[in-house]
Amino acid sequence: AMATTKTMTTAVRTKGVARGRLLSPPLARSRDLAAWRRSALGLDGGRRAGVAPTATATHRQGARRCVVASAASAEELESEFGLAGSVRFEAGEGGLPKAVLTHVCGASCEVYLYGANILSWKQASGDEVLYVRPDAKFDKTKAISGGIPICFPQFGPGVLRQHGFARDADWSVGATSADYNPDDKDPCVELILEDGELSRECGFPHPFRVSYSVTLHRETLQTDFRVINTGKESFDFTAALHSYFEVAGVENASIEGLQGLGYLDKVGDPNNPTQVSGSAASPGPLKITGETDRVYGSAPQEVLLNVGTGAGIQIQNDGW
Repeated sequence: AMATTKTMTTAVRTKGVARGRLLSPPLARSRDLAAWRRSALGLDGGRRAGVAPTATATHRQGARRCVVASAASAEELESEFGLAGSVRFEAGEGGLPKAVLTHVCGASCEVYLYGANILSWKQASGDEVLYVRPDAKFDKTKAISGGIPICFPQFGPGVLRQHGFARDADWSVGATSADYNPDDKDPCVELILEDGELSRECGFPHPFRVSYSVTLHRETLQTDFRVINTGKESFDFTAALHSYFEVAGVENASIEGLQGLGYLDKVGDPNNPTQVSGSAASPGPLKITGETDRVYGSAPQEVLLNVGTGAGIQIQNDGW
């Protein structure tokens, strides 16, 4: 059978945590063992991906619950999917339901079902890693401005609306889990988005299913984004995690890993960006000295964001 899935994984950790191989986040423990997992292929970052159709699927052992929940209240979700000490559901800003993941080390994150947006990620120290704009809306009139919004099935402008429809759609809960290692419970929530009236109204007629898993592994935030073609025809899409990271003043921040690379500069005209060639004469970290809007097509799988306080955020990706 042809491949049914495109997978993109990301790990974000604080500076100083030991580096290691990026693993897909675990989904474990189930009352009914009805979980599913499909084989995956990597997605070339920055390029359009095609997904070929097939009905082939494999079962995954141990998901706590994998019957996709329709729109439900935080109380109903807590009753069905809550895991004491690891995953809980509660009403967030504007009454929107959110999943709260808590690691035994003290780290935590909050994932809103509206847009599947990770709006908070705190270290064990209580320090917030992500940023939410003060004018962010929580009334579903627009996507929430902040956190880690999901751009799908289109990144940027194009035939669909800006950044697609996933960031302002209601996602469903597919599963919750925690790795019951006594010393390292890794809380995880899997959110699901499927084709429907919203996607068709937005001009995307293709049948699909997106599985988005968010896992806390100590002070590392892991995400796993899978696009599954449930129809009979191949289709193209683009996707991005449009992350907002909190820094101590943009003039104090810097990025390691992009120096010397060529990029598209979108400041002058976003629709007709200027190609800037790479230069070995820029060996140091990238500093933001003015308005900046760039696309690095050959970005490495790992970059480091120095936030300006002496701390840093290490970002690793596979498939983006």
